Order: sequence, then structure tokens, then C-alpha cells
Amino acid sequence: MKVWYDALTGKQVRYAAAIAARLRSSGHEVVLTTRKHPDTLQLADFLHEKFIVAGKYDPKSLMTRLKSGIYRQLFFCKLFRQNEPQLAISHGSADLCRVAFGLGKPIITTVDTPYAEAVHKLTLPLSNYIVTSKAIPNNILRPYNPRAEMIGFDSVDEAAWIKGFKPTVKYDFGKPLIVVRQLEEKAVYANNAANMSTLAKKLTKLGKVVFLSRYHRKKIKKLIVPKGFIDSASLAAQADVFVGVGGTITREAALQGTPAIIVDVFKDQHVNDFLAEKGFPIFKAKPSEVMNLAEELLGRKYKVKHLLDKLENPVDVILDIVGRISAG
Repeated sequence: MKVWYDALTGKQVRYAAAIAARLRSSGHEVVLTTRKHPDTLQLADFLHEKFIVAGKYDPKSLMTRLKSGIYRQLFFCKLFRQNEPQLAISHGSADLCRVAFGLGKPIITTVDTPYAEAVHKLTLPLSNYIVTSKAIPNNILRPYNPRAEMIGFDSVDEAAWIKGFKPTVKYDFGKPLIVVRQLEEKAVYANNAANMSTLAKKLTKLGKVVFLSRYHRKKIKKLIVPKGFIDSASLAAQADVFVGVGGTITREAALQGTPAIIVDVFKDQHVNDFLAEKGFPIFKAKPSEVMNLAEELLGRKYKVKHLLDKLENPVDVILDIVGRISAG
């Protein structure tokens, strides 16, 4: 089959690469697309994956978001004018879903953020298959599409690329090393939930702090702000403590035994609660509690390989669906 995957963020580029490798090994043709975004193109190069670039991430206003999406959909119409994909997969790409639906192609959508309501409204009603961690209750997503086949897996998305992963880049930012990830402030669901740079500055009392900015890689006093590409999975493995609001790098860290602190500003952190219950080092804290918790966790790396081995690989679930579709 000819399978199309559209990746919108760095996480989705990693997910796409993991899925594409398995699809190709099973004899399928894969077309990977993405958009210009601070976390996509350099990561794609790092992973040695070729993505077709369609449009850019332009979150300045609702109008720029809308225009960017429309541009991308027209681009895909031209791209597939003479050679349509037979199946489309994404982690919540409204543009992929609209085009694939218009072409009458089956759609697989993976989900890990129950609170991304705007994205769900544009993607899940058009999806034939909804693939999600068993940590997310079905009744949260089912109302978006009562007819879709919902498939749960006993794991989290990040297991798709952390299983068998070994850091390929050695970073020397000093020790103890604390990594702080900036909140995706321009996401519709963020609503200025937390000031991570202020928190990061406070953490410099405990060690070297690398601040992973999402947008502008400008110097920030007291903080290490990398200018170039950073392999988050490798950095998370080497950190002594990670601090974020519960996103991808949080789980990349915890799955590799690095204590990960979630600044508790979002509700419905089902996948993170799931990992904590499984024994992975994920800890929630209010902004005022982060400093004391980080000090307590410094130097406490956890052995988690036996836990990671027990987690299901979501790529297996996706490959099973593709196999069923290709078999007719």
C-alpha cells in the first residue's frame, strides 16, 4: 500500500520515522510530509528521513492558522493529483484528515492529549481508526466519533522510539544537569499556563539549567539556551532532572530513568499518570514545589528497562491495522 503520514511537530516526526521504518520493512510505500516548524526539519535531517515540506507553522492569529491549513490542503491536492495514497496516518493533522477524507481514503489517528479539543473536532470525526493509550478513557474521545474503531494499547506513544533507543549524541553542559522545556504557549489549549523561564532561573541554584525554547533561541541570563538542534531523547537520558508540563520530553526522560517533574497546570494527564503508576519516575508538583522536589531528586537515576520492556509498542498496533486494511 501507499501510506501517507503528515507530521506537524518534532514528536510526530519521530513517530513518523518509527512507523515508516516498520511499514517499509513490510513492503509498503511511505510518503512523509511535514511543515516548517522549529522542531521538525532539523530533526528529520538528524533521523535521516526525507519529508516533503508543505507550508509552515504560523500561530500568530486564528487567521494565519486558518490560511496556513488551507494552503497545506491545496498543496496535498496537487501532490496526490496523479498518485493518491491508499491510507493516511497522523497524530492529529487536520489538513491530512480533510484531504484524505475528501479522497475517500481510510484514516488512522493517534491521540495522547485529551484536552486538545479544537484538534479533536477537526480530526476524530473524519477518522476511521482512533489509536490511543489505554490510559485515556474511551468516554473522553468516543463522543467525537461514535462509529470509529477505537484501539487502545498498553503503553504510551513515546515507547515507539524509546524502546531500544541509545543516546547518539553526548552533551557536555555540566553537572548536575537540569533540563527545562518551554511550554507550547501558542497552542490553543495552553492559555499562558506557566512561566517556565522564570522557574528555570530559580533552578540554577541547584545546577546547570538547559532551557529548551520552542520559538526564539535567544540568550536568557543564567540559562543555557542551545542555538542549534538538540536531540531531546539523548539529552533527556543524560539529564539529572527534567522539568516540563507533561509533554513528550517528560515521557522520553522517564522512560529512560531520568526523574521527570511535571509542573501541574493541565488536567487530564492520563498518560503521565499511567507511567507513574507503572513505576516510572514521573512526579507532579505545583510551581512553588518544583525547587524542593528537584533538589530531592537530583542524583537519583532510576533503573526502568524492565518496566519499558513490558510496555506495548504502539507501532505494532498501527501495523496490525494497516495489515487488515491492505488485506481488504
